[in-house]
Amino acid sequence: MNTAAINQIPLDQLDVSDPKLYAQDSWRPYFARLRKEAPVNRVSDSPYGPYWSVSTHGLIKEVDSNHRIFSSAMTWGGVTLERDIDLSYENFIAMDPPRHNTQRAAAAPAVGPQNLAKLESLIRQRAASILDSLPIGEEFNWVEQVSIELTCRMLATLLDFPYEDRHKLTYWTEVANSPPEFVGEGGMSYEERQTAMQDCADTFIKMWNERAAAPPGNDFISMLAHSGETAKDIFSDPKMMLGNVLLLIVGGNDTTRNSISGGVLALNESPDEYQKLRDNPAVIPNMVAEMIRWQTPVIYMRRTAVADTELGGKKIAKGDKVVMWYLSGNRDESVFPNADKLIVDRKNARNHVAFGFGIHRCMGNRLAEMQLRVLWEEIMPRFERIEVVGPVQRATNNVMRTITHVPVVLHPKK
Repeated sequence: MNTAAINQIPLDQLDVSDPKLYAQDSWRPYFARLRKEAPVNRVSDSPYGPYWSVSTHGLIKEVDSNHRIFSSAMTWGGVTLERDIDLSYENFIAMDPPRHNTQRAAAAPAVGPQNLAKLESLIRQRAASILDSLPIGEEFNWVEQVSIELTCRMLATLLDFPYEDRHKLTYWTEVANSPPEFVGEGGMSYEERQTAMQDCADTFIKMWNERAAAPPGNDFISMLAHSGETAKDIFSDPKMMLGNVLLLIVGGNDTTRNSISGGVLALNESPDEYQKLRDNPAVIPNMVAEMIRWQTPVIYMRRTAVADTELGGKKIAKGDKVVMWYLSGNRDESVFPNADKLIVDRKNARNHVAFGFGIHRCMGNRLAEMQLRVLWEEIMPRFERIEVVGPVQRATNNVMRTITHVPVVLHPKK
């Protein structure tokens, strides 16, 4: 649909929850109109029922930092738009304080500064190994051979998961991210999803029991299993434990993976910025933040108003769904001039909301940034250019902005 047609849609029917918008990468004019005309906009009906869209950077931060009014808890509906919530799959991203704080604190040390310092050399070693195995001058899928492989290897390390079975983590992530509520019709069958999730649950219950019986380790599962009351809370129901494990593997996999893929696309769209990077590789740390802003791997998070309130001049009623469109907030021209372009030395790139804001800000953000930084530090001495040579494929999904295929050819340094 062209911009003129989009501008004729009544605002209360401007539903940006359609997964096809993200498969087709056609979402920009919809959000541009919302930011300009109705930064807080009530959609009267959608496949998920009525909801409020919040599309500007400042208002998204306002919602995300006010957990007392805007709840994440599963008892209020959780963090996605879907109608039917299985409360037994609760996890700490879908909790309010104090339970959220306790469970988050139990897992946070695994991605704290001390552990990250130990991980950097391993990430560099694995990134170098992957890059050195790639074909030169031949077309291949960057997503499969680099983005997925690097994040999968690191996730196996963080979970102390059997390395030879690491690709199960990618598969389980894809299953967790493809319910009909996220992807529309034509996704994975119910039976296939149930079988995969049962396999995941059985695997991690076994790991949990083994780690709980052993001395404390530095991996996520061991930290959770040895965190006192938190362990009892999480493991009181295997489904709740699985919910937290799925949160960790999705957060540790899809977000970094899609930023790696998106970064290659963005540099190909802006050859002048790619040249700027070649001329000055010292911009890599800032470029990483800009790549995350540009890609925005998590499209939205939902909250629910627990009391009547006002936001952006609109009256929000208790029980209303409020959706923070992070993807739109990161393209807010009032904050990020020329926002659709990746600018490797953008001064305020770190002001993005791709990791969320407030108490639910992604606790693995530093790990994601480190993986991207190290990867590009290893890319630049090896390759003059990573050239995208064909159409890009994206997943039909309205929660994760997932890239599935990026055909590239590598041009080595001369």
